[in-house]
Amino acid sequence: MKKLKNYYMHFKNHHHHHQSPERKWIFPLAIGSILSLFLLSIVTLTSPQGTRILPFYRSISASYSAFVESKLHPLPISPFPPPPRLAYLISGSAGDGGSVKRVLLAMYHPHNRYVVHLDLESSPKERADLFEFVKNHDLFNRFENVKMITKANLITYRGPTMVANTLHAAAILLKECGDWDWFINLSASDYPLVTQDDLLHTFSYLPRDLNFIDHTSDIGWKDHQRARPIIVDPGLYMNKKQDVFWVTQRRSRPTAFKLFTGSAWMVLSRPFIDYVIWGWDNLPRTVLMYYSNFISSPEGYFHTVICNAQEFRNTTVNSDLHFISWDNPPKQHPHYLTVADMKAMVDSNAPFARKFHREDPVLDIIDAELLSRNPGMPVPGGWCIGNRENGTDPCSVVGNTTVLRPNNGSKRLETLISKMLSNENFRPKQCV
Repeated sequence: MKKLKNYYMHFKNHHHHHQSPERKWIFPLAIGSILSLFLLSIVTLTSPQGTRILPFYRSISASYSAFVESKLHPLPISPFPPPPRLAYLISGSAGDGGSVKRVLLAMYHPHNRYVVHLDLESSPKERADLFEFVKNHDLFNRFENVKMITKANLITYRGPTMVANTLHAAAILLKECGDWDWFINLSASDYPLVTQDDLLHTFSYLPRDLNFIDHTSDIGWKDHQRARPIIVDPGLYMNKKQDVFWVTQRRSRPTAFKLFTGSAWMVLSRPFIDYVIWGWDNLPRTVLMYYSNFISSPEGYFHTVICNAQEFRNTTVNSDLHFISWDNPPKQHPHYLTVADMKAMVDSNAPFARKFHREDPVLDIIDAELLSRNPGMPVPGGWCIGNRENGTDPCSVVGNTTVLRPNNGSKRLETLISKMLSNENFRPKQCV
């Protein structure tokens, strides 16, 4: 992680050197006050036997949640930054219930937050089955970090209902799921190529305000086929899925803001999600109203908001962090990935890939070779301290959930992100 460590230290130092000069006198005073209180606490907070009450020391076995009387050792200062929390939306449609479960287990980590959704086109039985799976899973019950949208939304990919569903999930995560740092939207057709330990370890070195979103203002053929037409999505007001219908009149390009387009899959920062949901300068709402009549609005709404918001336009990294196999020029949907694409997926260094057929054999290969995941189990990480003998789930015994054991996936991901944050790629590709 040498490159990202250097970037992490550069960001910290850059942030430090840009502190207000008027506030510099506060630090000597604050340090002196803290030191005085610290010395006072050492004198006063002791037991009658003279043993310190403050927890400056801890047993070696503490991370295994077991009390063992042993010689106490000084607690070393960790050289690693604290891991972030990731908040996921995993969504699917009719027949995707099994895939949503599989993706959830492949992405699961107790430190993260999850919202799952099956749209209204799925049967009540399929939605009830997913609800029972979430409700009765031992890990999900223990950490209470998986929620299901039980009042299903109707989703039409080509209309604005997918954007509405994404905003719905983001609002739930803000309201009910506590602290988290990045929001990641995935579908039942996505799958990870790295473990969560790989992802959390790598992201722990990144500024928390970065937004990974593939975007461009060069909308090309989309100007004529998407920006000019006006569509109405029946999914906004009907209970049965229908295709969008077209209004005969066409419209001109907006002048109040500049249009951007890109991938519908993204990794967005908590500050930006706050801004989109609350919309304190009204831009997110204004753009949302515009995109309610825009064909394939998931490929433009967030991109247009972030690149027209002065507060966030310089936080973008121009990537969706996915491996996707497109035609040239791209069509509406990408190719389905198979075993033949395995090497290309790994060589891409991307943490996610799409699209996959349900239960495609390549998913089993990814589980075995990249994730070390057994069927029906979560991906083992540093938090899993059980054994794997006779097919036992090592995550059935839980240790310290902040302990990470990154593997080769973190090295691949570091290579990718270091390239994205290089001088040649980072600033020159922001909102252009």
